[in-house]
Amino acid sequence: MTRYRHLITDENRKWWTLGAMCFALFMIMLDNTVVNVALPSIQKDLGASISGLEWTVNGYTLSFAVLLATGGRLGDIFGRRRMFLTGVVIFALSSATAGLAVDETSLVISRVVQGVGAALMMPGTLSIITNAFPPEERGKAMGTWAGVSALALAIGPVLGGFLTENVTWRAIFYINIPVAIGAVAATLFAVRESRDTSVGRDVDYPGVAVLTVGLTALVLALVEGNSWGWGSPQILGLIALALVALPAFVLVENRVKAPMVQFDLLADRNFLGAIVVAMIISFAMLGVFFFLALYMQDILGYSPLEAGVRFLPSTLMIVLVAPVAGRLADRFGPRWLIAGGLTLVAASLFSFSGIAVHSTYLDLLPGFMLLGIGIAMTMSPMTSAAMNAVPVQKAGIASGVLSMFRMVGGSLGVAVTGAIFQGLVSSKLDSLLSGSGISAAQRSGIAESLGSGSVSGALKGLDPAQVKQATAAGSEAFVYALSSAMEVSAAVALAGAVVGVVAIRAKSRARTETTVPAAQERVA
Repeated sequence: MTRYRHLITDENRKWWTLGAMCFALFMIMLDNTVVNVALPSIQKDLGASISGLEWTVNGYTLSFAVLLATGGRLGDIFGRRRMFLTGVVIFALSSATAGLAVDETSLVISRVVQGVGAALMMPGTLSIITNAFPPEERGKAMGTWAGVSALALAIGPVLGGFLTENVTWRAIFYINIPVAIGAVAATLFAVRESRDTSVGRDVDYPGVAVLTVGLTALVLALVEGNSWGWGSPQILGLIALALVALPAFVLVENRVKAPMVQFDLLADRNFLGAIVVAMIISFAMLGVFFFLALYMQDILGYSPLEAGVRFLPSTLMIVLVAPVAGRLADRFGPRWLIAGGLTLVAASLFSFSGIAVHSTYLDLLPGFMLLGIGIAMTMSPMTSAAMNAVPVQKAGIASGVLSMFRMVGGSLGVAVTGAIFQGLVSSKLDSLLSGSGISAAQRSGIAESLGSGSVSGALKGLDPAQVKQATAAGSEAFVYALSSAMEVSAAVALAGAVVGVVAIRAKSRARTETTVPAAQERVA
């Protein structure tokens, strides 16, 4: 690589750095969605149980969300490039073991370890970009970062469907290995090391332990609440544990010598407003993607691959608009872009509340495009507002906290909209199928299957006339519940627009650490 060093100059290094981080980010975000369409093939090949399939997805989500803040702080302490590269290596090795998995247990363990690697990588992408770009150009860089993130999320189902159908489901994990090799090479080639020079190298082990316990309990409750039952002893116990551990984390941080999170960062209204907006936009975004994917497959009859392709117009809008939104945030400030973006998201979600059993994809297309524009207008200004609000020395923990709130918001969105959906589906089905001869237990099974995408299994044991009646009633109940869930998500997005106006400054102001010379910020 030494012979190519002349290609990097002080003027273009930041763009090489952005490219390297986006390269790795693509791999991280791809794994959020690429696995879902391969689940039936995994079940058939490994003989996996339904629980095993769920944990193939949830194991990655759980470890990823829980360790984001820790990963960001470790980067601040030991070096952001070092922790980023460590995460890439862990991610690549666990991808290899996932592709070689011989049973569901080894696959789930590999997915959990993948989440650990992603949690070390993800904060590094943001903190390294923040360190490389001056405040007045960060919006432009964050726009590119957000566009790449959205592109990976959308390509995931399409690529996963193609590889599963034409190669093997194992290929969805193997493709991470060459991407990881490229990310390592690009990072070593272009990225300078940096860390928080205002702190030592002491790790806040009590804080890490308490935060991990609290977030694990919270995220696990959100992920499993609808399947285990919100009133079940397991979910109530997890919520109680989270309510004890998370306040205890605040107490621990106020007493340890080198706290993992410095809560004075939350005193800046831009940072506080940005992480609230991050949670709200993820709440709205992941909830709608989850249920519209089910709608297009169960009601409109598309295959998983066909449904994934039909999300591309929304993604295209994000890819095109996010960099422009970032430049506008640099010039005019993030407040009105965030407020306008969330207003468009709310309008899009409200339009989805009007879909019917006989709606077509063309009826959904304007809402998809509006959703993409709104997300793009929100994500990059929100990210630059958060990262400009903290000293560059604290970029690691700031990016970890921001990413953590995004992940928790997404889990919360799927959980809340799922609970609303499931309750309304059950009540509507009971109303539509009363007197049909279908028992309460069978109606309950049909209602549960509508929320998981496996309707056919719940219809076994019914005569042909009951199957026809239950199918029609299920479609009507699905659309009825989906409409109400979209209305709730629209209201949440609109509340986020209000938060953007009230909490975010009209013109972003980057904080600097005057006590630490700029030359000390970078460690060769």
